[in-house]
Amino acid sequence: MQRDANIISTDALIIGAGPVGLFAVFQLGLLDIRAHLVDILPKPGGQCVELYPEKPIYDIPGFPMITGQTLTDNLLAQIKPFQPTFHFHDLVVEVAPLGDAAAPRFRVATEGGLVFDAKTILIAAGGGSFQPKKPPIPGVEAYEGEGVVYAVRRIDRFRGKRLLIIGGGDSALDWTLSLQPVAERVTLLHRRDDFRAAPHSVTQMRALVADGAMDLRIGQATGLRGPAPKLEAVTCRDDAGAPFDIACDVMLPFFGLTMKLGPIAHWGLALNENVIPVGTDAFETSTPGIFAIGDINSYPGKLKLILSGFHEAALAAQKVHRYVFPNKKLVFQYTTASTSLQKKLGVA
Repeated sequence: MQRDANIISTDALIIGAGPVGLFAVFQLGLLDIRAHLVDILPKPGGQCVELYPEKPIYDIPGFPMITGQTLTDNLLAQIKPFQPTFHFHDLVVEVAPLGDAAAPRFRVATEGGLVFDAKTILIAAGGGSFQPKKPPIPGVEAYEGEGVVYAVRRIDRFRGKRLLIIGGGDSALDWTLSLQPVAERVTLLHRRDDFRAAPHSVTQMRALVADGAMDLRIGQATGLRGPAPKLEAVTCRDDAGAPFDIACDVMLPFFGLTMKLGPIAHWGLALNENVIPVGTDAFETSTPGIFAIGDINSYPGKLKLILSGFHEAALAAQKVHRYVFPNKKLVFQYTTASTSLQKKLGVA
């Protein structure tokens, strides 16, 4: 195969940067296996960080209780010596096998235009990919992609635009603060004058409103105006039911995320009720070289616990080593007894 200079070559491509995907980096790194990670979210941590960063987690050994954010921070510190490469705000849309069962290789394409040449793939996507919840506005689909945008891939795309951001959580407030300096005008719309976002972000937003640098409106969006897919204004109503319009070029609704299997369903893998059956020796799928770890997989006795995903990542890494280094014998070593492993971790 001719190699394109724009193709990213990697030993392992991990799809999903939640706790299980992050721990897979550690297990692979101990075996000198390089990894790239792709995640549709803007940061690592998966649903632990995106959906419940402060929710207590009780099934992590050694921690009577730990939050999703703290667990993610600890995992990032643990894998730092292995220098993984993250690709956020992106979605794997196509996986094409190039090798054979003995020596697998895959050409992997993302929605954002990246192309990988990967020897192995580890799917650690939880229940699938996060998909945005759409606002209950008639005809919204006609505006999607131009007038209605659910994710910020490139901030510069919104430079000089009139933006309407809808929501009251961290995503809505974070993007309000990030886009306000580049947009012509930002309006934040929320159904009530009470926000679920971090208090510091809310304070910053209110200061911008007080300075006249942006607008805050209370109400709900009910309709869209303009020649689709171009948007000219969003029709809203306040608590009393009175209508009002907000002129804008782009509406960014942040109504939360839902889990869907997404493009994984079209990769030729055996599926069973939207999960991926795997063997318990290495958690490999029906396609040699592709592994599924964490909540995305299924096998007899499966428990949907983070600690189960950690176990699966460890065993999958052993099989990945056979594909990446077919002529190198793997001798299992305890990190407490191996000087070479301790050097990798920076503790020797």
